[in-house]
Amino acid sequence: MDYQLTLPTLLRRAETFHGKKEIITRQPDKSLHRYTYTDFALRTKKLSVALQKLGIKPGDRVATLCWNHYQHLEIYFGVPSFGGVLHTLNLRLAPDDLEYIINHAEDKAIIVDQVLLPLFDKFKSKIKVKHVIIIPNAGQPVPEGMLNYEDVIAAGDANNYAPFEGDENTAAAMCYTSGTTGKPKGVLYSHRSIVLHSMVCAYAEGMSIQEADIVLPVVPMFHVNAWGLPFTCTMLGCTIVFPGPYLDAVSLLELYEKEKVTITAGVPTIWLGILNVLDADPGKYNLRSMRHMLVGGSAAPLSMIKSFDERHGLKILHAWGMTETSPLGSIGVLSSEIQKESKEVQYKYRAKQGVPAAFVEIRGRNENGIIPWDGDTMGELEVRGPWIASAYYNTPEQEDKFTADGWFRTGDIVTIDAKGYIEIKDRSKDVIKSGGEWISSVALEGSLMGHPAVAEAAVFAIPSQKWVERPMACVVLKEGKTTTDAELLAFLAPQFAKFQLPDVIRFVKEIPKTSVGKFKKSVLREEYKSVGN
Repeated sequence: MDYQLTLPTLLRRAETFHGKKEIITRQPDKSLHRYTYTDFALRTKKLSVALQKLGIKPGDRVATLCWNHYQHLEIYFGVPSFGGVLHTLNLRLAPDDLEYIINHAEDKAIIVDQVLLPLFDKFKSKIKVKHVIIIPNAGQPVPEGMLNYEDVIAAGDANNYAPFEGDENTAAAMCYTSGTTGKPKGVLYSHRSIVLHSMVCAYAEGMSIQEADIVLPVVPMFHVNAWGLPFTCTMLGCTIVFPGPYLDAVSLLELYEKEKVTITAGVPTIWLGILNVLDADPGKYNLRSMRHMLVGGSAAPLSMIKSFDERHGLKILHAWGMTETSPLGSIGVLSSEIQKESKEVQYKYRAKQGVPAAFVEIRGRNENGIIPWDGDTMGELEVRGPWIASAYYNTPEQEDKFTADGWFRTGDIVTIDAKGYIEIKDRSKDVIKSGGEWISSVALEGSLMGHPAVAEAAVFAIPSQKWVERPMACVVLKEGKTTTDAELLAFLAPQFAKFQLPDVIRFVKEIPKTSVGKFKKSVLREEYKSVGN
């Protein structure tokens, strides 16, 4: 049967079979908003109709600058439900990057949390959107010339809702990379790819999500579709708990306990903060309902996995993915064979990035060709599958990221063992990953060397207990020139988000180089590894 896999199908299922299940949001004032899937479906249909009344057509992009909350979930489905394209914006990017992304995507409208207006104000005059819609979650009047989200919804008649019934390969959402090597690049996700990705996330050897679960995505909804969780949970009718802007350990732990959360997901930085709070006061929080804590964005330290397990009875489930993989690429489930092994052997496998998710194929390649699956030989990971990107949006100069036979070059240097478990060993092009966010060493170097006193600059990763990695810079000054680290940071600040700035700047006489004049960052990382904490 030629049945189209589209997002309105997931919405219809949630409304039909799970109408009484709850969606819970922590508001900016820390109160909890509760409503049902029935309420959600009605408002989503009204939003879908209202956006079309504003002149937004199928294929048009609608951007969001929002935290995790129920209104964002309405947008997740309301935009694709008429054939529009949901475009989530990473609010942690620098204003210049956000300006570029919005204009490059040619967004027709942007929906902004009122609490994020100070960020929006930094670039609003430079973007070309037809409508600015404000979610009034700060209790303030909506600025003149902008639309109130609640007024927009009120203007939509759910009786006029007509779900998208076109080609399943039509774009439903898009997300831009963090711009680690040049400008951010847009990735489109089709209705088909999102539906298939949602199904595999629910699969027992995927994220193992069930209707009975109470799911709290800490991973932001602006970050690769919150790893697909909003779509999967809606498809299944899970109770969803949104933390809003409160991502500190205590706020999350209180919400886990109060709502009896069973599954949560976030980057290692989040879990390290939670581990510190739990260790400081063991037994304070009742987390017996928690089935697993999904970690991705960067590798989880083995010590952290063990600590959660042995001291608090909490299971870390490791995963790997990226913007181009929707994001689920691999998942650290243990095979029945490995489950028979000792605890230490199991920990070893749980610290790896896992095996490819169903329908995802993997291979590694180095200068000698395709690498063997021996757990030792390193090569760049290449992947393909039904939700793996095959091109970037309107960026033909990046075609070399995709092989002629349809594989995506991830840039991650890995080993693959005989059982198919992936272990990331390094990153190509010296990209730094801090708290789940990518930081480009090349971009920082280029900017530092734009300072009038700087002759050379090399940026590399140093270990961080909290963030996993942080950037450090070694700088060679021009003869007769002087400056300070504070002055250099001030010079960089307008060009980068705060989290992208180096933690440490050291002034050196020279930077070690290869025979062809490239910086030997491996030498620097080894020399300064004790600088990290």
